Amino acid sequence: MAPRDILLLLDLDDKPSASMEFAIDLAQRSTAHLTAIALAVDPVVTGFVVAPVPVDLIEGARADARRTADAVAKRFDEQARLAGISREIRIHEVLMGGIPQGFVASARLSDLIIIGQEDPDHPEPLRDLLIETALYEGVAPVLVVPYIAKASFKMEKVLVAWDGSRPAARAIHDSISFLPEGAEITILMIGNATKQIGEPGADLATWLSRHGLSVSLKSLPGAGVPVADTILNYATDLGYDVVVMGAYGHSWIREALIGGATRDVLRTMTVPVLMAH
Repeated sequence: MAPRDILLLLDLDDKPSASMEFAIDLAQRSTAHLTAIALAVDPVVTGFVVAPVPVDLIEGARADARRTADAVAKRFDEQARLAGISREIRIHEVLMGGIPQGFVASARLSDLIIIGQEDPDHPEPLRDLLIETALYEGVAPVLVVPYIAKASFKMEKVLVAWDGSRPAARAIHDSISFLPEGAEITILMIGNATKQIGEPGADLATWLSRHGLSVSLKSLPGAGVPVADTILNYATDLGYDVVVMGAYGHSWIREALIGGATRDVLRTMTVPVLMAH
């Protein structure tokens, strides 16, 4: 079953947005309702400023943030109208670096959340934190779209990064309803990361095949190469449409401190990645 209610976090930069194009295209093809959220981010004033910041400067920055949010919302509305899709726009204010509760509420009542990858040349406020929030506080899978993406979104050739963990199982459970009949699925296992009794990946392959999907197994050595690089290089070299994987197998605090496959993928991804936690 295709998604019927999609949530999109709009990029605030004025450059063309791959995530918005993906979301509109998917909503059009699946006749889904698309809700777009634009953030008006309050300027964060640190405690290390010696002199008090004039109120008019803070109010001016807030007004600028609202104008930016209004502008990207208008740009989305124009493109969505031309595509003829059902849509709505919500503008949420983010006070002093907090998380917009409206975004959290929307993430719990959506079939799919689409967020653009952080572009280092055009950074978005709170982007990593909002991806984590969508994964931890929402219930829908999160599709992260590379900022360099060009083609429309499809899931005909899918790479599943499988380690037998609950997040990985949740990701494939969440994605299976989006997969077209006859989709080609490759279950990728790296090194000895898969902790299962019997043949790793065999039970997953059997379960997926019962849904009318074409499934194959692939194992790669993991020694000496970061897991994220192995996954993404394989996906790019063989032309996969999307990678499906579990996110934050460790706590996000540990991932933040020592790194992890999730953060590495988010930083270096070149194909769309569907994540769940």
